[in-house]
Amino acid sequence: MQSFIGREKELFALHGLSSLQVACLVVIRGRRRIGKSRLVQEFAKDYKLLSFAGLAPIKGVKAQDQRNNFARQITTNCGVPPVQFADWSDAFAFLTERINDQPTIILFDEISWMGAKDPTFVPKLKNWWDMALQNYPRVILVLCGSVSTWITKNIIKSTAFFGRISLSLNLHELSLPESYQLLRNKGFSGSIYDVIKLLSITGGVPWYLEQIRPNQTADDNIKNLCFDSNGNLIDEFDKIFHDLFKTKGEIYKKIIVLLADGMQPLTKIRSDMGFAKSGSLSKYMQDLIVSGFVTEHYTWSIKTGKISKNKIYRLSDCYLRFYIKYIEPNLLKIKQDAFKDIAISTLPGWNSIFGFQVESLLLKNRFLLQKNIGIHPTDILADNPYIQNPTTRHKGCQIDYLIQSHSHNLFACEFKFSRREIGIQVIEQMQEKIKRLSTPHGYGICPVLVHMGDVAGGVYSKNYFYRIIDIINLLETGGQ
Repeated sequence: MQSFIGREKELFALHGLSSLQVACLVVIRGRRRIGKSRLVQEFAKDYKLLSFAGLAPIKGVKAQDQRNNFARQITTNCGVPPVQFADWSDAFAFLTERINDQPTIILFDEISWMGAKDPTFVPKLKNWWDMALQNYPRVILVLCGSVSTWITKNIIKSTAFFGRISLSLNLHELSLPESYQLLRNKGFSGSIYDVIKLLSITGGVPWYLEQIRPNQTADDNIKNLCFDSNGNLIDEFDKIFHDLFKTKGEIYKKIIVLLADGMQPLTKIRSDMGFAKSGSLSKYMQDLIVSGFVTEHYTWSIKTGKISKNKIYRLSDCYLRFYIKYIEPNLLKIKQDAFKDIAISTLPGWNSIFGFQVESLLLKNRFLLQKNIGIHPTDILADNPYIQNPTTRHKGCQIDYLIQSHSHNLFACEFKFSRREIGIQVIEQMQEKIKRLSTPHGYGICPVLVHMGDVAGGVYSKNYFYRIIDIINLLETGGQ
């Protein structure tokens, strides 16, 4: 098993449950491959672990198949003769008889798969918790799954479990320093550019990073994962959408495709999708947000500091964008191994997509940027990518990442990623953006350059930028 990296806050919260000295119900959700089960395994080192997983919802799997699978896992976990259950209540009761005073974690992994075909599963699970498990103060029941929409509807927001959940965790990708550490711990010794190249495709998804082979270059790893007929990430997209969205997967996929080229407001998505002005599109967007694939960025008025009703949406999952742009259009050729000798940097539009990918990584790690700029989260009034639409009074402009502080300072961040030296023209470009930005009287503007690649000495000597942040520093030290 790989060494465990990250999740300190989550582990601290989980270990804190033991001080409650009562039975605890925990819910853990997050996208496929994000490390939910691995987190529970790490937490359960000092516990007896009884682990149960649902069957993948492929065609033909019925409710009884799920109960039969549960019964087989009871035999394995508890060392009892084979049993069968025709009802979930009987299965839960049988499991209760195998619980004693030993500190025990019961994990129901992919719980939506267990219960999706049986409408009585959730109420029977609730009754089991109320009538049986609560009598065991050293038991922690963990409900875990990647179908966050099902868990949110049936567990977290269900009146059946109101007031019963001791802890709810929503796992996100590993941070940039954690992802870097995982790769280095595996023995990957490539350059920082190669590390960023890998992260631009895998994001901070632990399972994807664990597929990296340390004795190969970044390009060879990417080719093996994404452009080999047997690559682990060739069919990953279909598995994600089948597991999460089933019959309506095509609608969600169309939204993903629209966002693959950049951020969009809901009005533009609705227009391109041909949706009427109703609540249905908002529901689809919310499902993608809850599932961890799309990020909703609010907009705000710099003058008043008030959040606007208008929002912009970003495809924040690096793998999904790379799949849409490069894997899916070439699937036939990939199946024929026609991309075996391709250089990743020669892919059409690579530099542009690479920029989108790294922007997504940085925005997910904005706490590192804030730390390096020297601003505390409590001092922030608003922060996000900022788009100023043109009007008769001012021109339009876009700031990659803008922080507005309570003390009337604006930290305008420019992201630059280049293998060539970043020259003095970056100052002129930033000056033009700030000139266009409509700023209230008395505000200070602090330009910040976040870069990958060398920066010309003239950029430093001009003392124009409030901070110049090297991504290498964010990876290796977390910006300390």
